[in-house]
Amino acid sequence: MLRRRARRLGVRLGRRRTQRRIFQLVTVGCAVALAPSAWLWVSAGDRVGTVASAPEAPVAVVFGAGLFDGKPSPYLAHRLDAAVDLYRERKVQAILVTGDNGRDSYDETDAMREYLVEHGVPRVRVVGDYAGFDTWDSCTRAHRVFGVDRAVLVSQDFHVRRALALCEAAGIDAYAVGVPEWHDATWLYGGLREIPGAGKAALNAWLRPDPLFLGPKEEGIPRALADAAGAQRR
Repeated sequence: MLRRRARRLGVRLGRRRTQRRIFQLVTVGCAVALAPSAWLWVSAGDRVGTVASAPEAPVAVVFGAGLFDGKPSPYLAHRLDAAVDLYRERKVQAILVTGDNGRDSYDETDAMREYLVEHGVPRVRVVGDYAGFDTWDSCTRAHRVFGVDRAVLVSQDFHVRRALALCEAAGIDAYAVGVPEWHDATWLYGGLREIPGAGKAALNAWLRPDPLFLGPKEEGIPRALADAAGAQRR
């Protein structure tokens, strides 16, 4: 009888130890997974806001967000609308649109450019980066290829802190405008993507790899800013 009770007690204690270890492993795993997201929120500080709160900067950087039938998706259109507002309020003088043009049948950059031009931004003030395949590539190319040192970044509120951290790591003094959206399925999906995205961002900020395509320096931004300076003198 005593042996049987001792055996049962040992089994219970073993189960409790196993459960405790599983709980500890799950806790540690969650902490490791969420640490990069916490870093993004803490590092952003007070540099995320709205069009109204954005400081003046030479350039707005708008990140691609997909096309529907060759036109900007609703999320991308909202980003571009915010960039138009920044330009109209003279918060920025030029707009860099950065997106995916990895194949002939898909051209985010030109679709973004045409949208801005149709909404009143002079074509010379809109510069396209056709190799913005992800957020890090867009940020480091903005600095290294297009010469952007200070900018207002435009993206949805769930993504903009990652863009801010990566552009800062790339050498850009940045402020971020977080475009609000309804908290629908698309917003939830975008927010969930940010969990692994934050981990990748931490690695990019640490390692600072070259983008998929680097290439020579582009003169589009200097040309746009020169046009803005000339317009102010006239």
